[in-house]
Amino acid sequence: MQLKDRVSRRLKLHDLRVLMAVAETGSMRKAASVLNTTQPSVSRAIAELEDTVGLPLLERNPHGVEPTLYGRALLDGGVAVFDDLRRTVKRIEFLADPEAGDVRIACGFHLAASFVSSVIERLSARYPRIAFRILGLESTLQMYTELLARNVDLVVARGPDTELNDQINFEFLFDDFNFVVAGARHRLARRRRLSLVDLIAEAWVLPPPGAAPGKLVDDAFRALGTDPPRRAVTATQPDVRMRLLATGRFLTVFPTSVISMSAVRPDFKVLPVTPALPSVRIGLGTLKHRMGNPAADLVAKQIRELAKSLARTKR
Repeated sequence: MQLKDRVSRRLKLHDLRVLMAVAETGSMRKAASVLNTTQPSVSRAIAELEDTVGLPLLERNPHGVEPTLYGRALLDGGVAVFDDLRRTVKRIEFLADPEAGDVRIACGFHLAASFVSSVIERLSARYPRIAFRILGLESTLQMYTELLARNVDLVVARGPDTELNDQINFEFLFDDFNFVVAGARHRLARRRRLSLVDLIAEAWVLPPPGAAPGKLVDDAFRALGTDPPRRAVTATQPDVRMRLLATGRFLTVFPTSVISMSAVRPDFKVLPVTPALPSVRIGLGTLKHRMGNPAADLVAKQIRELAKSLARTKR
């Protein structure tokens, strides 16, 4: 009997769950505790899996056990199996109650505080029983890693690296233009023309150099042949930067999405700075060949609708 036939006839979801627990804990004893069962029953489930596959799935090391190459391949498939099963249950629940479900969205902090929050504001009024989880992250790669691991349903961010194109659908939504912003009481707020190099000695509040839009600002100054400005305050969260803008002492950078859609905004002024800062192409990322989540489909539809207003924005 071929391997695919043995697996399709004899593989048990329970045994697969046991393997996942052993891999996560690194110990059959710990896995038994997590699963509220006995160590012999865990060992028996692993033995039955190995007999079904006909290959060793675990190997011992000084620290416990870890998956073999074959075990890791089976675990990767197991994650997809349980994710599809979870989504199937959610789909059944949605058929019984089309106004309930849960949706997990990964995005950057500034989009979480503006565009994505606006999407949720509109949907939650119509579908109050949909539960939303926003995962705010600095790294775009980390967002897509969470999507590939099936820990989130949607990503709202710039596109993934090209090597992920065969696994991820990316749908362009809008160009998010970036602007240098000051509080209304800042001494430069009334200026009609400014060069970027004029601002190098100002007090800036920006994300870390490796995080957007901090990296964008640093790169813009370097392109003019000068060092980036010193960060008077390093802060990622938009609300922190907005609070400091209100003092009239700091500059920062915000994209169109924050300027037009942030729920709480101090009185600030977009400065007429040249050269203009680059924009970021924002889109919707989903996992290819993944069973649909009806609630996530509703959110994706609202994301597309709201994005139309930003897509019409000109610099």
